Amino acid sequence: MRVAMAASLSSSPYTCSSKSIVLSKCSPKIKLGTNRFTISASTSVLSGGSPLLQAAKHTVDAYVKSGMVVGLGSGQASGMAIQYLGRLLRAGALKDIVGVPMSIASASEAAKAGIPLDQFNDSSQIDFSFDDADIIEEGTLIAVIGHRKPQVEDSIIQEKSILNASNQLAFMIKESQYMGGPEGSIPVLVNSLNWMQTAEEIDDLFLGDAEVWRRPSIGHAGPLGGDFPFVTREGHNVLDVIFTSPISSLAEVAESLDQIDGVVDHGVISKFPCTAVIAAESGLQIIDNVQKNMA
Repeated sequence: MRVAMAASLSSSPYTCSSKSIVLSKCSPKIKLGTNRFTISASTSVLSGGSPLLQAAKHTVDAYVKSGMVVGLGSGQASGMAIQYLGRLLRAGALKDIVGVPMSIASASEAAKAGIPLDQFNDSSQIDFSFDDADIIEEGTLIAVIGHRKPQVEDSIIQEKSILNASNQLAFMIKESQYMGGPEGSIPVLVNSLNWMQTAEEIDDLFLGDAEVWRRPSIGHAGPLGGDFPFVTREGHNVLDVIFTSPISSLAEVAESLDQIDGVVDHGVISKFPCTAVIAAESGLQIIDNVQKNMA
């Protein structure tokens, strides 16, 4: 059973295609270009280890400099990058690094690696951050984070705040996670008191192209989240909006979610400048987005 929709497509100000989700009410405000280069596996100085480990090492070697404040992300690649950064600090190849962890797991990994840590606050100045992403949209480098079930102490809001506060940002992903017309789910944080009303509004918005499930805290549950729905440290519920059709524009989805009362935040993040370090068996692809002013 899914959260039922209360409105028909004809009554919605948005139009949705069965092949891809198109929100015609929204319009992009920027034009993007991308710079791309490839590091061949056969010629890469990072050869050895898994492709994701190569991506982690490249990210640290290419972007982290002595004296930086570095945002430390969450996930498999971020864990590898944190360990590698710690080894460079112990070897003296880097000095005076301060890490700002985005999760309990990254704080624990950084402490074990010997990286000095600081807590994030609104005035934090972060030179560079790295993180895992669940999906990155081809062309725009807009990312989705938050698929993994966090600990109660973790926060999508804080993770996004650290990423947005960074002067530079790199996401490390597998080749299969970089796609045009991305599919999958987007986590949406909502006020817990009126979560059902918010879920129905989201369901109406993506009529026929998505299902809305409240995330449970333990095990598996139905769309209502069972008897123990997940509650973030800020007191919010998490709705997983599961798209059954390719999404034509993550930017438009994010803008539409932002307009719904009861939505606190979501897992879509758009950041300029941003780099995607894409791990593949053939080598690494490094893609940067370039912001261009509209004429």
